[in-house]
This record gives sequence, structure tokens and C-alpha cells, in this order.
Amino acid sequence: TRTWVSGVGDDANPCSRTAPCKTFAGALSKTAPGGEINVLDPGGFGAVTITHSISIISVGFEAGVLVSGTNGIDVSVADTDKVLLEGLDIKGLGTGLNGINIIGGGKTTIRRCSIRSFTQNGINLVGTSNARAVVEDTTILNNVGGFNMQAATGVNTAFLQNCTLDNNSSFATKVTGPSTLVLTG
Repeated sequence: TRTWVSGVGDDANPCSRTAPCKTFAGALSKTAPGGEINVLDPGGFGAVTITHSISIISVGFEAGVLVSGTNGIDVSVADTDKVLLEGLDIKGLGTGLNGINIIGGGKTTIRRCSIRSFTQNGINLVGTSNARAVVEDTTILNNVGGFNMQAATGVNTAFLQNCTLDNNSSFATKVTGPSTLVLTG
């Protein structure tokens, strides 16, 4: 249930502490639903599409997700799933689409992340009915849109606490449709 990534890892490894993987995508395929991917040392760990409950955590190390022409992290999980993204540096190089693109249901918590330089949104919450996002202590800079939320049906909910949204050229936050956004701190 716990796997590890390292800047010098290899996705052919079992993603153990002593034989870590190189990318989040490689580790995700070897981590049970509800498990955890931990960062051992600084590195660029690539884009990932999350399809089940998972925690991706970096404490004290640069955990980069650097993308061009695509989304940094796609979250497409079931209504009962929970995702935690903590301590990640997500950068779009001025050509990436969305930093974090939440298109499923469930609850996604984003904590202590930096999201910048995307051509669409830093965080794009367009999930199915009743998707939830909790964003804490996160910086969203230099994107076209900062935090975008919309719901075609039902109500999506987001809480932004102690976040910095700056220099996003179109908007800091945008809510479309029957959704609820709470800003604090």
C-alpha cells in the first residue's frame, strides 16, 4: 500500500523504499487503492492520471511535475474515492493545459502545492456531480485562470484556505453553474 519514487529511480523497480520508481505514473500502477506514494529525494516525477484513491506526498523535497501541451495531474475517480496531493511543484512551462484537472467525483485535497504557468487553469474542477476539492496553503500563479469550478449537473464544492492566487491573466477564481466555493484565510 506504500510505494516510493526517487529522482534516480526506475519504473521497472517494484517501487519499494530500496528500489524506488522514477515517476508518479509508474508508482501509481504498483500502489493499491487507498495507498500512498512518497517522495524519497528531489526529482521530476512526470504527469499522472489518478483513477483510484491515493495519496501522493512530498515533505521536504522538490517533487516536480513538469509538463508541456498536456495536464499536469488528471484526477478521474469514483464518488467514494479520496485523493491527497501534498507538497508538489506543478509547472506548465507556458504550454501546459491545466495544472490539476479534476474530472471525476470524490474528494481531492491539495495541500502545500505550487501550480504555475498553465495556458488554461491552475486547478480545473469540472467533475461529475458532487465532486469536492479542498485546497490548503497552495500557491497558484501565472496561469490564464487560477481556480475554475463548474458543474453541468448537481453541485460541486470547493474550499480554498490560506491560498495565494496571483497574476492569473483572466481570473483568480471562477464558479459556473450550481456550485459552492468557500474562501478563507
